[in-house]
Amino acid sequence: MTGQTYPVPISVAVPTFGRDQVLLDTLGHLLDLQPTAGEILVIDQTLDHDPDCGRRLADLNESGQIRLINLPQPSITRAMNTALVEAQYPLLLFLDDDIVPSVGLINAHADTFNDPDIWAVTGQVLQPGDRPTDVKYDGLQTGIEAFLSFPFNSTMAQYTENVMAGNLSVRREKALSIGGFDENFKGSAYRFETEFAKRLCRSGGRIQYHPAASIHHLRASSGGTRMHGHHLTSASPAHGVGDYYYALNQGSSGEAARYLFKRALREVCTRFHLRHPWWIPVKLTGELRAVIWAIQLERDGPRLITSDQCALRP
Repeated sequence: MTGQTYPVPISVAVPTFGRDQVLLDTLGHLLDLQPTAGEILVIDQTLDHDPDCGRRLADLNESGQIRLINLPQPSITRAMNTALVEAQYPLLLFLDDDIVPSVGLINAHADTFNDPDIWAVTGQVLQPGDRPTDVKYDGLQTGIEAFLSFPFNSTMAQYTENVMAGNLSVRREKALSIGGFDENFKGSAYRFETEFAKRLCRSGGRIQYHPAASIHHLRASSGGTRMHGHHLTSASPAHGVGDYYYALNQGSSGEAARYLFKRALREVCTRFHLRHPWWIPVKLTGELRAVIWAIQLERDGPRLITSDQCALRP
């Protein structure tokens, strides 16, 4: 039939936590894309949706428009590993649950894998207030800080060793072969996608940044990592443990120590803390707790997908 569009053979995974209407809006955008994906997996970590959202998700699942997978405990890395195990197609695209996708998002990701050396594709992410910019990564950072300042609003295609998990596609078999995502990243799991990218590149893969694979990230004010509260006034270790664990996991002892010190100093040297200095001890308490937690996690070793947890689909 002329004009008919067939789904692209790629799985889309949308991990979600604490989101209702914005999640439904995101799914509506994805279902309206032409061509759309071969399947949409919703990895749902929300225990209690509002009634309207719960009914709508159940209807979408029953009609086969999405595949709803419920997890009892929130963990972004576990949710993404679950998607890696459950996906039906050889390519898998991870998206945030509060986005507006570009019209050509699905094809832009899928077409980039025509190069067999590409194991992952990370797309353009426009945060509120961002504009697309003609800029290349400057390459000035080295060691564990290399690519941390990569410009994800760039209009220029380029290779990278960093990704944003809210707009990331992978060769499923390759991602599983390196163990997927490290579930030691706890709390807000900061830097988990960077650690994944570094490990993928060390294993022989390349990561392509493709600006045409673009999304607008809405940064919804509730749900997601924001369930952990405001990082400037929190003594919780959940905000910093991922960053400290990343440094301990990736760097030499001296490099990690410098990174940890810089992080702690940066977190209290803010305009907010200059104007509200009584919050500095609270914030430093959270950072110290995060360091201790990260050291414990590093001593335990990474928590990756094992061969016993999944068998590659044919």
